[in-house]
Amino acid sequence: MQVVSLCIYLWLFLYVTWPYTSRQAQSWPGWIPVSVDRATGRVLVASDGSLSGPAVGHLIFAADSSSTEDSGLGRFRIAAAERGELTLDPADALGPEQKDRLAVSVGPWRLQEAEPGAWPSHYADNLVSKEILPAELFLVLDPLVSMSAALASWNWIRPLWFVGAILLVSLFFPRGFCGYLCPLGTSIDAMDASVGKHFRLRGGIPGRGWTRLRYFVLAAVLISAAGGVVLTGFVAAIPLLTRGLAFVATPLQTAAVRGWHQVPALAADQWFSIALLVGVFALSLLGPRFWCRCLCPTGAVFSIASLLRINERKLSTDCVGCGKCAEACSFGAIGDDFSTRPADCAFCQTCGGLCPVEAITFGPRSLRRDKTPTTAARQAVEAGLPRRSFLAAGVGVAAAVAGAVAVAAAVRNGRAHGGSSGTTPLVRPPGSMPEAEFLQRCVRCGQCLQACPNDVLQPSPLSQGFEGLWTPRVAADWSGCEPSCNNCGQVCPTGAIRALPLEEKRAARMGLAVVDLKTCLPYAGTSECRLCIDECAAAGYDAIEFLRVGTQLDSEGRPLAESGFLAPVVLRQHCVGCGLCQTRCYGMNVVEKRLLAHSAIVVEAGEGKEDRLAHGSYIALRNAEQRRPEPAGENAPDDDYLPDFLK
Repeated sequence: MQVVSLCIYLWLFLYVTWPYTSRQAQSWPGWIPVSVDRATGRVLVASDGSLSGPAVGHLIFAADSSSTEDSGLGRFRIAAAERGELTLDPADALGPEQKDRLAVSVGPWRLQEAEPGAWPSHYADNLVSKEILPAELFLVLDPLVSMSAALASWNWIRPLWFVGAILLVSLFFPRGFCGYLCPLGTSIDAMDASVGKHFRLRGGIPGRGWTRLRYFVLAAVLISAAGGVVLTGFVAAIPLLTRGLAFVATPLQTAAVRGWHQVPALAADQWFSIALLVGVFALSLLGPRFWCRCLCPTGAVFSIASLLRINERKLSTDCVGCGKCAEACSFGAIGDDFSTRPADCAFCQTCGGLCPVEAITFGPRSLRRDKTPTTAARQAVEAGLPRRSFLAAGVGVAAAVAGAVAVAAAVRNGRAHGGSSGTTPLVRPPGSMPEAEFLQRCVRCGQCLQACPNDVLQPSPLSQGFEGLWTPRVAADWSGCEPSCNNCGQVCPTGAIRALPLEEKRAARMGLAVVDLKTCLPYAGTSECRLCIDECAAAGYDAIEFLRVGTQLDSEGRPLAESGFLAPVVLRQHCVGCGLCQTRCYGMNVVEKRLLAHSAIVVEAGEGKEDRLAHGSYIALRNAEQRRPEPAGENAPDDDYLPDFLK
């Protein structure tokens, strides 16, 4: 079960969430219609023989490349294919008008998989086609992820239903998630088996008191969440592992498939996250599953739930005290008298399989205690909590509360002095919640980073504030947001990024592109440049248009034709802040040609430049804006910024 669960987790992360299994809709241009059967609608198209075409049985759309209007001619299935010729059968019933259009069209035709005029959707479609199981399944099964996000935002979030379900199952299989499903626990077991057992630190695992640390860590996480600060990503099992894979496995996966030049450099903050995960595995040197036994707050949630357990491990009087069960138990759930420590037992049943006299059974909980040779001693210990343990527990709880309150207070103080996310607002993924709620819901798991094509989303550095550490931001210098992708919202486990349909995502404004009038080549009078407008038009937004600046006048004061430069102006009602314009300007004018030190067009976020809706439709918001007149944009040329010869 552990191996199967780990394989499912890796399949979801490395394959389902991985965006590069998608491909764009293919297109085959240059086909000339030869004949049209008006009775059946069958069409014969031909090429010069050098063109490759779709295979027989392929469903395609035909479009007239010579038409400037809606060029769609219908949907067809390839009935036959010979070198240079294709026979197309209508896939839908054709009306007389459509048959007339086919008959008079002289082409050339373009055969394509996507409907003419349709926006690309290959990244979104690809994720849907692969999601037999939700990509974020293990994140929503980690109860601490949803609990902390809901507590921090004081909102009911849908994944809490999964929390209820997994805790209900844990009544029958106490800590079964830890013993059977947790991929981090399975990975730690592998570490124990391959390295830990050969290189144990002297002294072994510390005393039993250390196992209570996980409750203090859990208390600190929940108290901080109640104060609006989410610490889950630092200590919860699945976010720790997922983010670690996003910073380690994803770059290697990208490099292997697409080349090292496509891998962003790892920052110090990412190395810190990797070090956290390595530290979790290194704890195996202290003893088997040290992390799971002593520190994991996710395990603590299941340990508390086990108080209501229906089933449990039971020991009969046949026990001969051989110790094989205690030696095999990696959770330390077997006491010195070989009885069960219920809060630690993961119900894995390994001990029962090893017992030579079959003295161990697993079944319904009984009010009657099994009588073992040492039951009396165990009951004496359980009758009252020793004073030192009580004092230690009190000190631990006090420390957890004090630490959590201090962290929450520090973050709130940071918000009061400009925000813990830094002085410059970050451009967040499309569909992100308003910033305060976004930070309360985001558990820094890195799942959205893995799902994002071209690494548009990258983790926020510590320089932007502790509260925003590892949260996703749009790095438009590296790449722009793909119009055909809505993956980030679909894989977010807590709703920090809304799971928007693709049409809504395309209308969600992440920021506003702002032209630097001092450095933009046309405004500076340096040269013509249309990189940003071409990129914006290719993406389908058409949010940039040209304004002629620096026009020269003749002797009579009339402007000379073709004088000056065409400079870009951003139409704020159409711009969604995808960053494709910035990516293009940075890649060409900064990196390749070295004409600029920074991109001359930059996407900025903040008040008036982004829309962050917790509820409602972005499309409706855009439609309402379209009915209002275009306001005077801050990108309009201002004489104070123009060179003297352009004023």
